[in-house]
Amino acid sequence: MSLKSERRGIHVDQSELLCKKGCGYYGNPAWQGFCSKCWREEYHKARQKQIQEDWELAERLQREEEEAYASSQSTQGAQSLTFSKFEEKKTNEKTRKVTTVKKFFTASSRTGAKKVAQENIVKQGQLGRERNADNILRDLKEIFTPSWELASPTEVLAGKLKEIQEAKAPSPSINRQASIETDRVSKEFIEFLKTYHKPGQDIYKQCKLFLDAMNHKRELSIEEQSECAQDFYQNVAEKLQTRWKVPPEKVEKAMDQIEKYIMTRQYKYVFCPETTDDEKKDLAVQKRIRALHWVTPQMLCVPVNEEIPEVSDMVVKAITDIIEMDSKRVPRDKLACITKCSKHIFNAIKITKNEPASADDFLPTLIYIVLKGNPPRLQSNIQYITRFCNPSRLMTGEDGYYFTNLCCAVAFIEKLDAQSLNLSQEDFDRFMTGQTSPKKQESDSFSPDVCLGVKQMYKNLDLLSQLNERQERIVSEAKKLEKDLIDWTDGITKEVQDIVEKYPLEIKPKNQALAAIDSENVENDKLPPPLQPQVYAG
Repeated sequence: MSLKSERRGIHVDQSELLCKKGCGYYGNPAWQGFCSKCWREEYHKARQKQIQEDWELAERLQREEEEAYASSQSTQGAQSLTFSKFEEKKTNEKTRKVTTVKKFFTASSRTGAKKVAQENIVKQGQLGRERNADNILRDLKEIFTPSWELASPTEVLAGKLKEIQEAKAPSPSINRQASIETDRVSKEFIEFLKTYHKPGQDIYKQCKLFLDAMNHKRELSIEEQSECAQDFYQNVAEKLQTRWKVPPEKVEKAMDQIEKYIMTRQYKYVFCPETTDDEKKDLAVQKRIRALHWVTPQMLCVPVNEEIPEVSDMVVKAITDIIEMDSKRVPRDKLACITKCSKHIFNAIKITKNEPASADDFLPTLIYIVLKGNPPRLQSNIQYITRFCNPSRLMTGEDGYYFTNLCCAVAFIEKLDAQSLNLSQEDFDRFMTGQTSPKKQESDSFSPDVCLGVKQMYKNLDLLSQLNERQERIVSEAKKLEKDLIDWTDGITKEVQDIVEKYPLEIKPKNQALAAIDSENVENDKLPPPLQPQVYAG
């Protein structure tokens, strides 16, 4: 699907969302632009062609092998024909005599010997051909037979016995209890089928057989498992309509419940399996979205004013819904999250413009929501829905329309370039490398018809730029203060060490205690006599 970037914004023709074969259903980039039905037809044609080529190659190789073997046998047989006949006659005579003797000692020996001889003849006649053709026939049977019918009753019984035996062993992985959600879904599915009476029993039986067959086909690729699931959906839907005469509205409800029951149990095996590159694509998309963090709503011509509280709430809800998609296990529930997200987007556009939103307004806003939310495992969720969702939901209805637009949004993000955003290649490269960010637009240069949301956005960008400069200045001054403190500490320490070295500390002996004046001491005799009071006559 080609995405066009015009002066007004991103535009996708509605015809480009439809199947390129012209059937009228919605296409999908994962199916090369075809809808589910046309893609399966094209896939089957290519597969049948490949099978026919493989069959012709196998037949040609087998003929060449048989001709080579017959040629070698005829050459050797001409040389030893007489001796071989003599040995064969001698062996038959010996076998006949031994069998005659055993008749006297073994009961019902005639029947047993005859049966053994017949088995030997059959084995000798078919052994060579079976070795050459068994593998080819087995492969062709697996190709042309629905996967849930490949497992024979014997295989299913053997699998059940094996599970019972393994359950008795004290293994933590086998003794693992089913999740609460799986138990709840199983109970709801059984209660739902009770309303269908006899068809409900047959549906439950078909679902159990399909799950057992899928458990025996874990080695298949995810595309082959997806093909099995789609064939199962189609066969059950046809049986509901033709054999059991179920009304169309009840058929849709039944298919939703069947998908929920099956995919809840198969989720951990088929969602983002290790055999695919889904995880690698998830990381690539997340890295791409993080690199595009600088994209503004004005570049995408998003007609949403987030300054309006109601619109801001709608944007937050849309982002929440698209992120919540990863927590769901059933494809239909994941589609419901996409549908809710899209409806919030339409409501936000309607409130902003005071008129119903158009498709040209919806896609740019959806791209903006994806860039702002950066949903986890986005590619894995899209691939999971594409592979295992009921195809009727992806081909028609609002779910199919919104899902197709989401695929277009992801494709646009992966191929987004300077021309798509009306930027020069030089500016685009600088923004992508993080060397600079989009400059603030002066308020005087705004045209009168520019919405308040764009003005508020540039005002916020200016404020963020000032805060960034202030933060850088504070960090620089803090580092300078830290350096000054370290230098001051080192200076004080050096001065103290210099003073200690210049004036070393000397410890003197303890002085003797001073004697009291009135105490008897020899040295007191050297003191002058005490003063005597004198009386003067007046």
